[in-house]
Amino acid sequence: MSRYIHRKAGRDTGARPGALLALFIFLLVGFSVLNLFWPKRDMSELENRKLAQIPAFSVKALLNGTWFGDLSEYVQDQVAFRDGLIDLESAFNNLVFAKTEEGGILLGKDGWMFTKLFDISDSTQKQLDKNLQAVTSFASRHPGKVTFLLAPSASVIYPEMLPAGAPMVDENALLDDIFAQVSSAADVIDMRPVFTQQKEQYLYYKTDHHWTTQGAYLAYEQFCQLKGLSPFDTNAYQAESVPGFYGTHYSATRRWNVQPDTITYYPLDNPMTIFDIGAETEYTPRTTESMINTEKFGTRDKYAAFLDGNNGYSVIEGNGEGSILVLKDSYANCFVPFLTANYEKIGVVDLRNFSYGLDSTIESEGYDQILILYNFQTFIADNRVVYMDRPTTLTKSE
Repeated sequence: MSRYIHRKAGRDTGARPGALLALFIFLLVGFSVLNLFWPKRDMSELENRKLAQIPAFSVKALLNGTWFGDLSEYVQDQVAFRDGLIDLESAFNNLVFAKTEEGGILLGKDGWMFTKLFDISDSTQKQLDKNLQAVTSFASRHPGKVTFLLAPSASVIYPEMLPAGAPMVDENALLDDIFAQVSSAADVIDMRPVFTQQKEQYLYYKTDHHWTTQGAYLAYEQFCQLKGLSPFDTNAYQAESVPGFYGTHYSATRRWNVQPDTITYYPLDNPMTIFDIGAETEYTPRTTESMINTEKFGTRDKYAAFLDGNNGYSVIEGNGEGSILVLKDSYANCFVPFLTANYEKIGVVDLRNFSYGLDSTIESEGYDQILILYNFQTFIADNRVVYMDRPTTLTKSE
């Protein structure tokens, strides 16, 4: 009887591996078939990037190995349930391994996320030197007109929220040196003292690399104080709030327990004209619209509602007197609307989409003031900052 029991048990245990193998094959084939029919996407809203598409086949690409590489990227980008799998991986890494970094973003305390910057590479230092030379040279050609505002990183204002022991670069020392160099040719606004005093306010988004509208307003107040201007009266307007903002830091980390940010804006009706740029001072109106595109608040990239993104050259009609040209990165996008209280004309240039000299535009458009507004981490590495120092190609007769 015991021999029969042992033989029966043996047959049962031998059947299990076969059943498991069959189940595995079934799941593998089923998932492969599911992937064939799973809807393909051009864009990942959560990651804010284009997704790989199926590569065109060629014998050359097959032989040199690039086709298989492109196919692998396509499969990874278009796999079924991709967003959920990424979220699951992020939660697992955070809960099991207590990771404090994901996708170049530091996972700080209380839901804070910071851009990782542990050192300044030689190439970045060289670019920073070029950018500083460009700013000082440009400002020297327009004496008395230029103000330089470089926003500090959130990690400078909230170092206690960084992961313990994070060896961040000494941004304070770098900012001190930058401001010292630029101050020889331009007015400088250093926001560190004010931000440190007001750090209990909502100055930076936790899920994004930008400052908030409140942070931008504090910087705007400092600009007004420097220029002797009366600031935009926030009590005269009803601020609007847009909840559910998941910024670029979230896109990089997909932190599982993140709390979304809230964007605040003032629904001003000042018109903004966006121009197509044909050549130096050759601008053709593309569209005239509100300087805040509220439709974009309904998308993942809600911050792009300010100034409708990063256009090469735009002009906003203000309610004040005189004119100002703003040379900027996207930090200025939620700052610029406040300037409508002070200037009749606000020109906005984003050098990432503007490749010509500026001197002729400043002269022909009659700009009275110039504001250079960047955040620290963009400014030190952006190879387009030097474009502000490009000489004009136009002669007086032109």
